Amino acid sequence: MPDLLGVTNPVPGQDSNNVNRNIPVSPNNTQIQNAPDLNRVSRPDNRTERQDTGDAAGGNQALRYDSNFAAFLQRMASTPELRESLSAIFAMFEGTVVSSGIEEGLAAEMGALLNMLKMDEGQLGKFLLSQMANGNRFGGALFNLLREAYSSSNSEAVRNNILQFLKKYGDFSSTDHLQGNLLRTLTRLTRAIPASYGSQLLPMVSQLEEKLNAGDRQGALKLLQGTILPFLSAYTSKTNDMGLSRTLISMLALDIARYENGSEEGLLQAFHQLNGSPGLREKLEGLSDEALLRLLQSTSFAKASEGDQFAAQLTRAAHKALQSGAGQEVQDAFRNIISAFLVNESVHMPLNHILLPMEWNGKMAFSEMWVDPDAEENLKRGRKDRDNTLRFLFKLDIQDLGFFDMVLTSQGERVDVQVFCPEKVAPFSQLVQGELQRILSDNGLSAGLVQVQQMTRPLTISGVFPKIFEGENSINVKI
Repeated sequence: MPDLLGVTNPVPGQDSNNVNRNIPVSPNNTQIQNAPDLNRVSRPDNRTERQDTGDAAGGNQALRYDSNFAAFLQRMASTPELRESLSAIFAMFEGTVVSSGIEEGLAAEMGALLNMLKMDEGQLGKFLLSQMANGNRFGGALFNLLREAYSSSNSEAVRNNILQFLKKYGDFSSTDHLQGNLLRTLTRLTRAIPASYGSQLLPMVSQLEEKLNAGDRQGALKLLQGTILPFLSAYTSKTNDMGLSRTLISMLALDIARYENGSEEGLLQAFHQLNGSPGLREKLEGLSDEALLRLLQSTSFAKASEGDQFAAQLTRAAHKALQSGAGQEVQDAFRNIISAFLVNESVHMPLNHILLPMEWNGKMAFSEMWVDPDAEENLKRGRKDRDNTLRFLFKLDIQDLGFFDMVLTSQGERVDVQVFCPEKVAPFSQLVQGELQRILSDNGLSAGLVQVQQMTRPLTISGVFPKIFEGENSINVKI
């Protein structure tokens, strides 16, 4: 301590106060790592990969080491857009039954998918509503009640009980998906480990499938936790296998935890915890366990998930392409589609994402819609006299016409619209602007600012929805 305070006599030649005193600071010298910069806080080590938070969304940037969310934004920015991959896929298969490098089975799957995209005005409305319902797991009167109770409650215990119930419901409603994941992961494990171990695991997988098909959750969990996981743990300890099997075992453990958390008993127990709060008990009005289960199994999300034929057909086509002998171009396009779906539907995003590919009047149109239902959150900020602001971003690619961006902002009956159109449409911008105003008026809405102009460059999601960078609206996990 005395030496740190500088109160002792310095040792000749070892006075730390004189070390580097006469060396000039050269921020522009590329041979000096982590040079001091007065405009930012630098790390104490020699890493130079860091950037400011906003830079992570830009392309060609190094990976952030201090934030999973920033890395997610960077990956989202570098992911090919869905409309581009979908356009390429449908262009390859439109009017084609079997072509070189494409198996007949894949052509049949794509033909069925193309037939589903032929829509009229009524079919488009139903398809849009189905996509919106399928993208909102927590919709309906019950979840609106819980959302309001969470916002208005000052009790941390009540808030935690609501979040715990929602977490269990999320896993409960994902039961079919989790069961599929368990079987798929274990099947991959039988091929990822040596045959001597894989042959021992295979009968366990068959036994698990029987229990899952019979609806025996407790039996399946007992087999997973009491037999399969110990077997895999012993394999890893004995072989020190650090390859693919280790990744698959980690994924398996996560799905097992979610499968256990999503049990019907656990969901009801969390619901009973909600009933323990006097304020919530009054609002729930004595909802019984049986009524709760019927309510959750008949939500618009549950019905939409069961009837989402488009998503199921797209999944079958992608599986067929990636598992069969489809050409490299086709496989790359489907990989881009799957990657974009996985990133765009991430829990990091406080936005709803809807895909609308369709054939309209003989032309293919590929559209994505991003929705922020609380763009300004007036109700949460105490301005209850004002309606919440909703913001939509449409990205639309029309065959033989070009690519459009449209931003629609709605507050009550007032709607502002900005359209950015391709060069060939720009001469008709005034005509399009007038038609948009007429459409709004015909539907009982008040047209605010309506602009149509030529696109200079496509809009970014982060540019239209800057709130995704705010910590309170995202998950920013430090590692």
